Amino acid sequence: MTARSAAAASSLVLAGTLVLAGCTGFYEIPIETPIQPKMDVTGFQRVLVAGFIGGGTEDVDANLETVRLLRSQLRSKSPLRVIEAEVLPLAEIATTEASRDNGTGITTSSAGVMPVGPIPTANVVNTPEPKAADPKKNGESSIRNEKDLARFDKIFADVAYWKKLGEEYQSPLIVTGTVLFTPNQTSGFVMTNREVFDSLGRRSVVPVRTYMERKGFILQPRFVFIDGRTGAILYSETFHEEILYPQNQSVPALSTYFELMDRVIPSFLSTLSAQKIRGTRVLLK
Repeated sequence: MTARSAAAASSLVLAGTLVLAGCTGFYEIPIETPIQPKMDVTGFQRVLVAGFIGGGTEDVDANLETVRLLRSQLRSKSPLRVIEAEVLPLAEIATTEASRDNGTGITTSSAGVMPVGPIPTANVVNTPEPKAADPKKNGESSIRNEKDLARFDKIFADVAYWKKLGEEYQSPLIVTGTVLFTPNQTSGFVMTNREVFDSLGRRSVVPVRTYMERKGFILQPRFVFIDGRTGAILYSETFHEEILYPQNQSVPALSTYFELMDRVIPSFLSTLSAQKIRGTRVLLK
């Protein structure tokens, strides 16, 4: 049986070799793979990217930039109608709500609903670019790491607040969360390519292990999707992306932020609507 199996295997290998030998070349064809959305949003017609609790560095207003970017992407790649409104200073609102809870308890209105502070008036027509409060005034400048962000987590579970906000905008899907964009610096050995020339002047590239100091940023966005009809959290997802540059390479923080967000955006969009991943398949002639 062993000899028979070996003979069969040898025949298959020989047949495969003959097929490849008969091919005169290959060509690539584009393919698209559909990805189903992670969340059912058929019950919504509108989406409100309300605001984020941002921190990590003062070089980038993570709240404002994230809201602008997500709204821009949703306008062109989502069936939901994007609501244009001012960006909520979410860190300031969360601090206010926490102070109220730590004081004399949760204050309720005559109707039994917890007051949520000023909410911008709904507006779905074209408006100027959204503006956010100065992060130095609302506490964002003190957010440096995940431990600092954890102090604001209660705002996302505040059902009364989000339900009240949803009523102002005709019960949309609400997108909020946190964005931590922190500087990063490291040193160690890395593999780099180096050009070398032999005695005849022929060029070649060889990998070289080199000690290098590098700097960059770490991006950690957390997207929280809330039902504007009930104020309840529907879905939440956290991402982690980072990039490092040579120490002598100067890259603006904002450019790095957009470069890292480009990696996250496809996954964010796939939460709300079906997306397609494009690739290629190689066929032999």
